Amino acid sequence: MLGNVLAEVPGIVHVGELRFLWLNGVLGTGSNGRCGCGLGHRECPFWSEVLEEVRPPGTSLERHAADVVAWQDAYRTRHTWRVLRDPPRDGWPDVLAATYRAIARVSGARVIVDSSKFASDAALLASLPGVEGSYVHLIRDPRAVAWSWLRPKAYTGRRSALNSTWHWTGFNLAAEAVGRAHRDRSLHMRYEALVRSPRAAVGTILDLLGHEGRNPVAADGTVELGGNHTVTGNPDRFGRGRTRIEEDRRWQAALPRPQRSATTLMALPLLHRYGYEKRV
Repeated sequence: MLGNVLAEVPGIVHVGELRFLWLNGVLGTGSNGRCGCGLGHRECPFWSEVLEEVRPPGTSLERHAADVVAWQDAYRTRHTWRVLRDPPRDGWPDVLAATYRAIARVSGARVIVDSSKFASDAALLASLPGVEGSYVHLIRDPRAVAWSWLRPKAYTGRRSALNSTWHWTGFNLAAEAVGRAHRDRSLHMRYEALVRSPRAAVGTILDLLGHEGRNPVAADGTVELGGNHTVTGNPDRFGRGRTRIEEDRRWQAALPRPQRSATTLMALPLLHRYGYEKRV
């Protein structure tokens, strides 16, 4: 939801989890394959124009998408530290830079919010020509994350509590590495702080971006959401109209004790660092 809230500021566009545009949107081999506008990505006027602009002449969309997905395999979360040390400049980095340029042209936006959640992609930004990266590391209690992954969803698979916590740990450590490399352009924010004071949190992010624009969040924590062209993500990206930003605490009662204990134990080193209690 954060990306869609920011997109209500003039000059900002939220594209969702851009990394999956080719896997989900072109090849159709992933999950959650509709654009936020409700159309398939290849039928969506926004993404069809972007995809055509990025596609090399003489190469079909399918062939190019297959190449992109293969290149992306060298830029997974575990590769973040390598990318920070020695950023490559061909393959996926070239495509990512070209896609950002196409999005900026088609949307007319100065700021692109990419919520792909791959720190390795964030690590690339500083090396992409014409791109100035800002980094928001949004952290949530791992037990809430575990409960979310345990629930059946139509748009993605499920993970065990241990598996989701293992990924949570890796993602956060990689995001920390990017933040350390770009301290003056980075912000760490807990989900709980965002939903409890959404107007202040969004204002802090706009300050980080150096973007002058009306804060879309009202004093009562509501926001008017319009349409969007998000690649993939949580189903709340399809929401429209006046929406209240509020904390989801259902996991505190719903997460079974064995999974709660396992998640707490596995995440213990980072729980204290992020200010979470061991007992909830």
